[in-house]
Amino acid sequence: MSGTSTSAMNGHDAATPEARARLSFDLDVDIAIVGAGLAGLTVALEAARLGASIAVLEGRHVGWGASGHHLGTVMPGFGLPVADLVERVGREDAQELWALSKEGADHVRSLATEEAMPGIAMSEGVLEVSNVDAGEALISRLQTLSDDFGTEVEGWQVERVRAELRTDRYFHGIYFPKAFQIDPRRYVHGLAAQARRAGARIFEDTPVVSIDPSGIRKRIVTPSARLRASHIVLCGNVHLGAPLRRLSETLLPVWRYAAVSEPLGERLGEVIAFRGSVMDFDGIDQFRIVDGDRLLWASPETTWEAKPKRFAAAIQRRISTVFPRLGKVAIADVFGGAVGTTVHGMPQIGQLRKGLWVASGFGRQGIATSAMAGLLVARSILWGDERWRLFSPFELVWAGGPTGRVAGHLIGKWTRGSSAAAGVLARYRERARLKERQREARLAEANRLAGTRAPPRRRPPPGQPRPARSPALPPESAAAGEHESGPSSH
Repeated sequence: MSGTSTSAMNGHDAATPEARARLSFDLDVDIAIVGAGLAGLTVALEAARLGASIAVLEGRHVGWGASGHHLGTVMPGFGLPVADLVERVGREDAQELWALSKEGADHVRSLATEEAMPGIAMSEGVLEVSNVDAGEALISRLQTLSDDFGTEVEGWQVERVRAELRTDRYFHGIYFPKAFQIDPRRYVHGLAAQARRAGARIFEDTPVVSIDPSGIRKRIVTPSARLRASHIVLCGNVHLGAPLRRLSETLLPVWRYAAVSEPLGERLGEVIAFRGSVMDFDGIDQFRIVDGDRLLWASPETTWEAKPKRFAAAIQRRISTVFPRLGKVAIADVFGGAVGTTVHGMPQIGQLRKGLWVASGFGRQGIATSAMAGLLVARSILWGDERWRLFSPFELVWAGGPTGRVAGHLIGKWTRGSSAAAGVLARYRERARLKERQREARLAEANRLAGTRAPPRRRPPPGQPRPARSPALPPESAAAGEHESGPSSH
């Protein structure tokens, strides 16, 4: 996100009557897409470019949910850690999945240009930082990402991290030079514009009442019209609602809120020199500089919806805790949206039954994954690409309903608490090591100075007389003595 001109600050972008058109007449198409978010619009754009007739049905407006309200970070990978991914599907399939996510990031980069999407505000580099001193784990992860998954990464030592981020909260870091960030509102609306130019028809304010996936031609009923299609792609996330309740209940709804600060002037650059996105390994903090001197900061997740303004004070306190030199940061606006997260930590991508597809569950996955899913589903339908089967091990799993939300809330609190405790302990150990090094340095300096002094005179034991000093001779006597005691001549 680039700052005040987007997302939270100005609300929904102005749209033409055509852009906000409802479906008011019966329609037949090759592919019907439910949901005009990042994944749905990517399916629409790619399938339209490949020659299919496309209709996108959106219950509200383009990008109204999480797709238009996030920090815009684009990098490869999934919500499931690499080690867990390898354990679940094996190294070869994990490498293929990772390559797909890199393909998604490359696709976003190719679309998000200033020529195609003016004001996209792309900036380079993402830094992941550790809350604890985890040097050995860092080396292991660097080797895995670089050697096994072909990702360009750099390991940053503590000194380098703290030169860029003036705080003692962070230790080591992993820098992704090829990752980048964009304005998500500009991107989602630019994606819709490109899809329309390619021939896709997008109908907003058109909720789905029912879906009949049986037969060769599937049927969708809306409040004012019916639609028939050979393929239906479900991209509605947690907002699919009653017609697809069984699918939406496989997703745990998670809300994340972010704040944009008032302009902070030069003091922001003095404290945060890094210009890309910063996120910690525990997924608690994520932030970056926008508009030159504003701070964009995301709060921890919650499984319950609330008014965004309620999180302003919490985000303000968090910024002051991590960067006390900034003082109390004035908040200009707070925004947020709901995403759907899966139990297994991977997105839901694939064919549910013949002609019925899903591309959902992108909470904690990122823009690259939603782009990859869109490409994969469109090419699977029109080219017969079978790589979607790589996601088959990650089946639809019920998220637990209200009980799952309570459990998710408690797990989140425990994760944040344990992360905070680990950080406090790590900083205590660091201060203890520093004090020990300072003590050793003072001791070494004292020993060095002691070695340059003349050795102290020994005093005789008590009661023992001091040795008498020889009387000093005048120079003439000394010279005569030398002459008299000189060698005799023969």
